[in-house]
Order: sequence, then structure tokens, then C-alpha cells
Amino acid sequence: MVEPDGVLAPLDPKVSLAQEQGRGSGAGDLTLHQLRIFWAVAHSETLTKAAKQLGLAQPSLSQQLAKLEASVGSRLFHRRSNEMVLTEAGQYLLPKTEQVLRTIQELEEGLQQFRLGHRQTIRLAGISSVLRVLLPGAITETQRRFPDMDFDIQESAPDDILELLYSRRAHIGLLAANSIAEAGVGFLQIPLIEDPHVLVVPERLRLEGVVDPVRELDPEDLALLGRSIQFSFGTQHTNRVEDWYAQMMPANRTVAQCRSFEMAVELVRAGNGVCLAPALSTVMGTDQPAGIRLYRVNMPARRLVALVPSQHRHREPYRSLLEALQAVCASFQMPQLLETPLFLDRAAVSVSG
Repeated sequence: MVEPDGVLAPLDPKVSLAQEQGRGSGAGDLTLHQLRIFWAVAHSETLTKAAKQLGLAQPSLSQQLAKLEASVGSRLFHRRSNEMVLTEAGQYLLPKTEQVLRTIQELEEGLQQFRLGHRQTIRLAGISSVLRVLLPGAITETQRRFPDMDFDIQESAPDDILELLYSRRAHIGLLAANSIAEAGVGFLQIPLIEDPHVLVVPERLRLEGVVDPVRELDPEDLALLGRSIQFSFGTQHTNRVEDWYAQMMPANRTVAQCRSFEMAVELVRAGNGVCLAPALSTVMGTDQPAGIRLYRVNMPARRLVALVPSQHRHREPYRSLLEALQAVCASFQMPQLLETPLFLDRAAVSVSG
């Protein structure tokens, strides 16, 4: 059964397909239970991930998937090791399944308002900088219009945000569009704000007008510039950051690796080195960053977006929240950015994340 907020509830392995189908159902009838299994497998890289999402053991999932294909009378997946690839029949069934599940979700969300006295929860998943800096103002405006509204907010990495959206455990995802590539094509991308990348350095390190750091900086400042704090968001991102340093600052060496931009910025603030980060990640609440300097770099900005299922785009209260979020972004003032240092004013490699 789909929960009232649209979440795919874990399947109860004790409930048989026959019980869900009800008395008098024919062997070839499709059920919501079966469609949920098919949808989860189609949107998961492996059977293991699909089983985890549905709350089933993998052997049980494989058995129930076989029963589904027997009910349909056709193979829905090609089995390739642990990878599942849709057959032609599966490709036909997938959009139909999504339409059915979307309709059920809309139905139950509408009925929930009657059960709970029009109180509704919006579930959001997003990256830290958007949740900390941009979302609070949008929530304030939305609650002004919908005083009974409440929010379930979860900070997550981009891949986890997509998984929460696909499994209907989140209604809206807030992240950088260039961190998801083609993975999010099933959702609308509502543009929010361009977030430029910057070189973050301790406040005492001044790089304005510097053409040759080796000759123009004192030994202590040169050593500080040569220590970088980098990120480990995945091999591809790590390689791109390393390429940037190799081209722009070849004498650089990594002194720390982090899993968040905010942690790296704090290390810079403490004087441990320098880092590349999106400007938004340096903001704390409504205050301008203190203890650091932000220099522009020749690197593509993060395109921050709201990722939302199409059925939510024009429905209240989602529409009001999205509009409030866009209004906050339109009026938001990025922290003061200094011009690109002359020794870094060259064509840069593309970095996303």
C-alpha cells in the first residue's frame, strides 16, 4: 500500500500476492503491490538496492518478480549478473506504472487532508548550503500562507536525494543540477540560483595583483597557498578537482580531504590551507563570511535547482513553496567576491558537484 504522504511503504513479506489481489481476482490481474515491485526494480541499479528500498530480502524480491512476470505473461527484464535491463515489454509498462502510482499518490494525499484536518507535511531533501541559507526564508513565507503546514527536512548527498525522490520519501529535492546529469530526467528542474565557485583562503592571505606567487609572496604565505583541502564526493569529482590544481597551482599538495564544503571552509578559516568551494557554502545564516577571503575562479557555477515530480509543480502547497524559494533566491546577495588573482586568470577545467 502507498502511505498517505506518497512514500513507498516497506512490503510485508507475510502478505501474499493472492491476499493483495483479493478474492475472485484472476491469475493475470495486476496489483498495486506488483507495480510497486516492478517500479522499484526499474529505478534501481541492482536488485540489492531495490530489495533494500522495499524492505524485502533479495531472494524474496526475485521470487515475487518472477511471479509478476508470470502474471504478465512476458519477461520484463533481461538479467545480466545483478543488473536488470528493461525488455521491450518492460519499457512499455514503466510509464504506465508511473502514471498509476502518481494517481494513487495524488488520491491519498487529497484524502489525507480530510483525515488530518487539512494539515499536510512537505518532505524535502537537499544539500546543506541550500537547506541552511535559502530554505528557511521560503518556509517562513509558505507557513504564512499555510499556517497548518509542516515540513520534514533531510540533508543528503545528491545520489541519496534522487533515491528519496524515486522512492517517494521526498516530495522536492534541492541540489545542483550538474551533480545529477541524466539521472534526474524523470523530474522537473525548477531553476533557483547560480552559485559561483571560489578559491577560499584565510583572511591574512592577500592575492590581489599577484602574478607570480613564488616571487611575490613571503615564504609563510606561499606555503599556506600550497596546502589544499579537497573533497571526496566520488572519483569523477575528485579527479576534476585534482586536474584544476594541477593546471592552476601545480606546486599544491593535499593536506586534508572532507565530505562537505562547509567542513573544508572551516579548516581554511582556521588557517590550515585553501580550498575550492561554491560561494553559498561559505555563508553562515545571513552573515557575511568572516575570517576568509573569496576569490573568483574560472570555473562553471553550480546551477542550483528544485527537483520535483511533475504532478507537484502546480499543486498547492508545493507551488507556493517553490515560488517562495525562487523569490528568496532572486533577492539573495552572494558574499563579496574578489577578482580572480592574476596567476589564476586562465581557462580552467570544468568542475561540477
